[in-house]
Amino acid sequence: MTYPHFDPVIFKIGPLAIRWYGLMYLAGFLFASFWISRLAKGRGLNLSKENLSDLVFYAVLGVILGGRLGYVIFYNGAYFLEHPLKIFAVWEGGMSFHGGLLGVVTAMLIFCRKQKLPVLNLGDVVVAAAPIGLGLGRIGNFINGELWGRTTDVPWGMVFPYAGDLPRHPSQLYEMLLEGVLLFFILWLLHRLKTPIGVPFFSFFLLYGVFRFGVEFVREPDVQLGYLWGGATMGQILSLPMILFGLVGLLWVHRREHR
Repeated sequence: MTYPHFDPVIFKIGPLAIRWYGLMYLAGFLFASFWISRLAKGRGLNLSKENLSDLVFYAVLGVILGGRLGYVIFYNGAYFLEHPLKIFAVWEGGMSFHGGLLGVVTAMLIFCRKQKLPVLNLGDVVVAAAPIGLGLGRIGNFINGELWGRTTDVPWGMVFPYAGDLPRHPSQLYEMLLEGVLLFFILWLLHRLKTPIGVPFFSFFLLYGVFRFGVEFVREPDVQLGYLWGGATMGQILSLPMILFGLVGLLWVHRREHR
């Protein structure tokens, strides 16, 4: 298949460039805030407009700070040790989902403590909205022609710009369908079935970890890292604690409900 060559820049106003990737981030936060507001009542959370605005603000900070620090620590530590000022050059790219997740969890804990809200109740709602941003973010990656997959001979393989002349898996679209669409509907169904408190939260960690671990088999590893222990990628290594955390959390919820 032919890769549809998108212009990553929507339009320019002088030196200011409006990019599709940034627009996806903005749309993700807007849709997520709407979905959080809709699901909150079903989980017994009375979030005022002010609370919701504060929560989204905390989440934005968590994603940006955590995502950037996660990339610096997990993916390119040696480079940033030599060029520490480049840590702040976020416009040059370089964000880590796993770092962003840790940032959001930290922000959510601070928010819950400040507002005296139950952590798992809020967590159930927040994770249900997360796939919206994840799916839109992967579309942004595809438009940018980045984070492509490994070489392949499948009929839907694509030749990406800056990735050589061989067709590759469109792994960004795989992740969009798994981490975005499928994960969204599974978490929505868990809410609709009124599962016990904590089930959507821990299910998110388990399912995202499984989906990401699987996609990494066809996604090209970061060039500065390559393959690590036993041929695993950094994405797979970072997904394993998520899978374990999700499994242990679901077991804990199951035992708590039976008691």
